[in-house]
This record gives sequence, structure tokens and C-alpha cells, in this order.
Amino acid sequence: MAITCGIDWAENHHDVALVDEAGKLVAKRRVRDDAAGYRQLLELLSTAGDCPQSPIPVAIETARGLLVACLRATGRAVYSINPLAVARYRERHRVTRAKSDHADAMALANILRTDADAHRPLPADSELVQAIAVLARAQQDAVWNRSQLSNQLRSHLKQYFPAALAAFQVRGVGLDSRESRAVLAAAPNPMLAAALTKLQLRSVLRKSGRQRNIEAWADRLREIFTGDYLHQPPLIEQAMGRQTQALVLQLDAACRAADDLGEAVAEAFAAHPDAEILASFPGIGPLTGARVLGEIGDDRHRFTDARGLKSYAGSAPVTVASGKSHLVHHRKVKNQRLAAAGYIWIFGALPSPPVKELYDRRRAAGDKHAAAMRNVFNRFLGCLYHCLQTGQTFDANKAFPPRSTSVELAAA
Repeated sequence: MAITCGIDWAENHHDVALVDEAGKLVAKRRVRDDAAGYRQLLELLSTAGDCPQSPIPVAIETARGLLVACLRATGRAVYSINPLAVARYRERHRVTRAKSDHADAMALANILRTDADAHRPLPADSELVQAIAVLARAQQDAVWNRSQLSNQLRSHLKQYFPAALAAFQVRGVGLDSRESRAVLAAAPNPMLAAALTKLQLRSVLRKSGRQRNIEAWADRLREIFTGDYLHQPPLIEQAMGRQTQALVLQLDAACRAADDLGEAVAEAFAAHPDAEILASFPGIGPLTGARVLGEIGDDRHRFTDARGLKSYAGSAPVTVASGKSHLVHHRKVKNQRLAAAGYIWIFGALPSPPVKELYDRRRAAGDKHAAAMRNVFNRFLGCLYHCLQTGQTFDANKAFPPRSTSVELAAA
């Protein structure tokens, strides 16, 4: 008798329901979110016939957490079902919109009983690639946090300290640079900045880690800070300077976190066997490669074909056809982190002649910049899937054959 398990996840406890192949409730129980509750869950599954040779599959509404990690370690199939999908299944049995934790656990178990083939179990990724995913996502969050704080600081400085914006509007040196953070920490308002001498500016720049053109930078900053600008009233200017110091402290922490996590990501990525294949693609460095690898994993059976990977990344278009209506538009439901990494990947690969040629061809065909980038990303994902499945590195001559050759092959 086939048994399926549904777990309604909560912060402090979980409702468990087991159903048989006819949809009849076999067992139910509420367990705590701790080691004792996990042992109770295993005992409940064992009583229902769970064994290493035939583990009972589990459906749950999350893909993260200690419970999911422990269930995956047992070797059983764990399905992460989207809560919106669970809500639609719930409506199959109740139109009153009644809801309870036990009913949700039953709905999850019945999803596996009736439509397991329509859902994808969590991939059997290695421990290393799961660690890479954790580090890559944390580093990406730190980068996004850094950008958000930098924009917040820019907006704040514009209200009372335009000289600081003029001082660090230099190519390669922005408000999140070490020089900017050091100068703003020492002089957070226009009055203090104007009082800085060249000797003090040189000292601040050296402490920030700058080694070249210190004299020229000090002269430039001194000239800008002593220029003629509009000012807020003195007390308001001082108060806004204190706010700038607080923002600089947050920005400095975010920058350090991004740098430290970047080093950890690069080290973990270099230790993975797939790193050589990913690094062979143009535009992929350690950080981008780690982000891509962390999102797609190293389970070779996760995607049945390249189209599944392309849909997961959002590069494959969506066709909506009904009667005489036929629309093709970009995919919005996707892995947002993988899509963001793909944009950086393709942007770094554009200097490669065959990549630029494909991009220009799509632009000439009428695609906008984002659509052309997605098209190139779609091509690269197909190549990546093939390389990972066959264990070979990227070959530009095979991925981008001469235009005449491809046309002749298409005609044949």
C-alpha cells in the first residue's frame, strides 16, 4: 500500500498527515520543531511502513530549514510545494475557504498521491554545492544591501552636502569606496570637510588603503570641499552629519561583509568539480560561477532537458495561445537569483566576438536590450546543460558556428 506524507510547516510545530493510495487518513500527529519532534515524526513514518528500501515521500511548503535538511538526509523524496498551489488544491475539496493546519497537511499528502509526477522533488545536491548556494546567496544579499545603503547615502548627502557627491563622482570610485567611507567618517558635514588640511586628507586616504595618487587626490578633495555651495542651518547640518556617520557605519559593514563572503564563495567554488566547466564560459568569474552553480546544483537528473533549465532561469519565453490570440512574452515566474546572475554573466561575455555578434543580430531583428540579453542567456544555458551532462568544457566554435555553416545546416 502506497503511503504519502504531508507536513504543514509552522515556526514552533508541524502538523503531519499520512494518507494511503485511496486517500484515507492513516495517521496524523502534531510534532514540535525540535529533535524530539523529529524523532516522533520518524516513528510515525516507521509505523506506517517507512524503510530505507522504500522511504515514504514527503510534501512540505518550504525548501529550507532544519526539518527539511534532516528529511533530505534520510534519502527520501521531499517535495517543496508552492503555498499558492496548495491553496488551489484546497479549493478542490472546499469552496467555503475553510482552513486548518491538519487540512493543509492532508492536502499536501493528497497532492503527492494524485499528482506527484506534476511536481519536482528537491534535487539530490551534494553538500558542497549546498554550501556554495548558502555563501553565494549571502554574498548576493550583501551586495544588494550595499547598493541600497549607497543609494540611501547619496540621497541623504544631496540634501545638505553636495560637495561629497562631487568629490566621489569618479569612475571606479563611488560612495561605497574605501576612500569615500574614510573621508565621510572623518568629516560628515561640509564645515568639517572644509576644515580638513591637505596633510589630514593625505592621512585619511592612506588609512583607507589608497596607495597611488594620494597627493593629487588630496589637492582635488581640498579644492572641492572649500568650494562655494548652499548650506543648511548649522544645527541641522550637524544633525544630518550624525546621520551620515550612522549610514557610513552601516555601509562599511555591508562592504566588508560582501568582500569577506566573496572570498569564501570563490574558495568554495574552486573546490567543486563543475567549476572548471563553468569557468570555461566567457563572462563567468568565481562569483558569477558560484551563483549559477548554487542555483542549478549538481544533480544531473534535476532537469530532464535543457528546456527545463531555461524555464527555471526565466530565459525561455512563454506562449499564450487561445483561439486567434497568440502572444509570446518573457517569463516572470522564475528563479530571480539565477536570472540576476545570468544578466551579469552575459554582460561580462559581450566583449567576446561571437557573443556580441549574436546580441547585435537580435537587436537588429527588433529585440530591445533586455530581450537580446535573455536570448544570449538562453543560448548559453543550452550549452551549459550539454557541457555539464557530457563533462566537457565550453567550445565557442561549436556553440557559435559560422553563420554560413548554420544556414546551410538549417537548409539541409
